[in-house]
Amino acid sequence: MTELEEGSRPQLPLRKRAARVVEQVGTPRLIVSAIVVLIGIFLARYSWQVPLISDAERALYDIRLMLTTPRAEQDPRVLLVTYTDDTLINTQVRSPLDRKILADALRSLDRMGAKAIAIDVIVDQPTPNDEYLVDAFRSMKTPTYLAFTTAATNKRFIDTRQEEFLRAFQAKIRTTSVKPTSIEIETDPDGVVRSWPHQPKELPPLLARAVTGAQDGFDDYFRGVRFRLPAFEDRPVFAKLPIDLFATPETAALMAEQVRGRYVLIGGDILDLDQFETPMKRITGQRTIGLEIHAHMLTQLLDKVQFGRIPRAGMWVVALLVVAAGALTALSDARAWKVGLMLVGQAAFFVALPFYLQWQGTDTRHLPAFGWSIGWLLAYAAIGAAVRAVGSQQRRFAQSALGKYLPRDIASEIMRDPERLALHGEKREIFVVFTDLEGFTKLSHAIPAETVAFLLNRYLDMLSEVVLRYGGTIDKFVGDAVVAFWGAPISRADDGERAARAAWAMYEAGEAFRKDVPEGVPAIGRTRVGLHWGEAIVGNFGGEGRIQYTALGDSMNTAARLESANKPLNSTVLASKAAVERSGLDWWRPLGRITLRGRSTPVEIFEPVPEATAEERAYLQEALKRFDAGDRTVVEELETLASTNVRDAALANLVYRLHHMESGGSYDLG
Repeated sequence: MTELEEGSRPQLPLRKRAARVVEQVGTPRLIVSAIVVLIGIFLARYSWQVPLISDAERALYDIRLMLTTPRAEQDPRVLLVTYTDDTLINTQVRSPLDRKILADALRSLDRMGAKAIAIDVIVDQPTPNDEYLVDAFRSMKTPTYLAFTTAATNKRFIDTRQEEFLRAFQAKIRTTSVKPTSIEIETDPDGVVRSWPHQPKELPPLLARAVTGAQDGFDDYFRGVRFRLPAFEDRPVFAKLPIDLFATPETAALMAEQVRGRYVLIGGDILDLDQFETPMKRITGQRTIGLEIHAHMLTQLLDKVQFGRIPRAGMWVVALLVVAAGALTALSDARAWKVGLMLVGQAAFFVALPFYLQWQGTDTRHLPAFGWSIGWLLAYAAIGAAVRAVGSQQRRFAQSALGKYLPRDIASEIMRDPERLALHGEKREIFVVFTDLEGFTKLSHAIPAETVAFLLNRYLDMLSEVVLRYGGTIDKFVGDAVVAFWGAPISRADDGERAARAAWAMYEAGEAFRKDVPEGVPAIGRTRVGLHWGEAIVGNFGGEGRIQYTALGDSMNTAARLESANKPLNSTVLASKAAVERSGLDWWRPLGRITLRGRSTPVEIFEPVPEATAEERAYLQEALKRFDAGDRTVVEELETLASTNVRDAALANLVYRLHHMESGGSYDLG
C-alpha cells in the first residue's frame, strides 16, 4: 500500500472497528485474546507478587526512591558511635564485643548531655566484664535503651538460652533511665531494607520510636524508609565516631560538643557484620550498617515524614486503564504518526507517574510500574493479533507472492482459491532443501561490494530458477543460503522426486556458477545441499504489513544440519533416509550413519550418484549391512575400492568413519 493510499483510505470509528473484530475474529481466537488480556490486567495489578517480575519492580522502586531523594547536609541531631575493626584489634576481643569499653563510653557520654542513647548491641552471653557494665547502666542519668530481641523473632542470631541470659541482664540494669528497645530490621525477599519493620507485640518499641517516645502516628507506620544521600561525598549524612574515643576520659572530654543535645546511637561498623543492602546501594555501591538504618528511621520520625499510601481501588483503576490503553492502541486505525504519538504519550505516562508520585511523597513500593508495561504489551499484542486476523488478506498476499517464491501452477491455484494459502500455521509433511555456498563469506571480504552484490544476485537467481522449475516454494534467502520446500502450500504426489532432483540441480547450478565468474574474482567454493523430509508448521508468520510464508520445525533444522555435514564428510549433497525413501529415485548410495551436531538420534545419510550403476550402489548398500552385522572386513574392502577412486572424497571419508566406529554404531559429528 502506498503512502497516498494509506492516507486516503477510510478509517472506521474505533467503536465500529472493535465490533468488527469481535464479530469476525472467531470464538477460539476471541477466547485466547480475552485470556491474554485478563493476564495483562492481573500483572498490571499484582506484578509485585510475581517471581522475576517482582525483581524488576523492586529495582525500579529503588531507582525512583533514590532519584527523588534530596541530598542532605550532615544531620546535627544524631551521632553514631561505633565499634570498628580497629576497636576489635585494640581490645583483642571480637565476639561478644568488649563490654568494658562500652561501659567506659557510657559513663563518658552520660556526662556530656546527650539527649538519649540507644545501643544496637545484643548482650546475650556472659563475659568477665558484665558486672562492670551493669554498674555503668545503673548509674546512667541519660535516657538509655539497650537492644532486646527474642529467639522467636530473630532465630538467625539468638537461641532460647541466649534469650534467657538477655532477659536476666535487662532485668539487672532496668532503671527509670535504662529500658529495652527493639532493633529488628525487616528486609524484602531480595534481602533489601525498604520499609519500617512490623514489630511483634512481645518486643519493646523500635529504637527510633523508643528514644523519641513518639506518639505521632508512627506506631502503625510500616511503609517506606526515608533514606537520604549526602550532599557531599566526604561529609556523610550522620557523623560517626569510634567508641574508643569515648572510653578514656582524656579523649572523651574533647568530644563533648559532638554529643551535647544529640541522639547517640551505639553499634557495630565492622566488616561483614550487621551489614544490609538498601536502595542507596544502587547509587553508592555500598551496603549500610544496621545502626545507620536506625538513624535514617530516627530522623524520618523526627521530621514527621510519612510516605502516603496508594488506595487499592486506585491501583485497580490504573491497571484497567493501562490494559485498555494497550487494547485501544492496537485497535486504532490512525495514521502511523498519530499512533507514534499515542505510544510516546503512554510510555511517558508509565515512566513519569511513578516518579511523580514518589516525588510528591507517596510510597510507590508495591506500585506495579513494570507490570503496567507488561499488561499494556499483552493487551496490545492480543488485540493486535485479533485485528490482523480480521479481513481478507489471502488474495492480496497471493498476488504479492506471484513470481517471487511460488511456482506458477501453485500460484494459479491459490488465485482461484485463496484459502489454500491460509493466513495461519498448519502442520504439514514437507521436503526441505537447504543450500550454502562454500567460502562465499570469506570471498566477500576480498572483492568490491559491487562485485559481491552482482555475484550474489546472479547466484540466487540461478538457484531460485531451479526451485521454481521443479515446483518448490522458496522459503527464504539467508545471505548466500537458499531454503526451499515441497509439500506446501499445495502438496503433490511427486513432491519427493521434485525435491530430490532440485537438490541435485541446485548443486549443478552452483558448479556452473563457480566456473563462470568474472576475471579477477578468486575461486568460489562448491554449493553444498541438504535434503530432508519431515513434519513442519507451515503458514504465514510475521507482523501486519510484513507477512512471510515460511516453515518452522525440526525438519528445517535437520535439513540445515545435513547441509553443514557435507563439509566434514567431504560430500556435496546429503539426504536423510526419510527423504530418500520418498523420492522415488534409485540413484542414491548410502554413506553410513551419523549423529548430527546438536542431536542425539543417529541419521542414515545418502548421496545422489546419477552416474553410478545399480550394481555399484547395491554393493555399497550390502557392504554397510555387513558392517552393521559385525563384519569388519568390509572396511578393508571399501578401503581398496576408495584407493581405486581417488577422486571420490566422500567414499574415502566413509572408510575413515568406519575405522572409528563400532559395528552398528554412528559417527558423531559433535
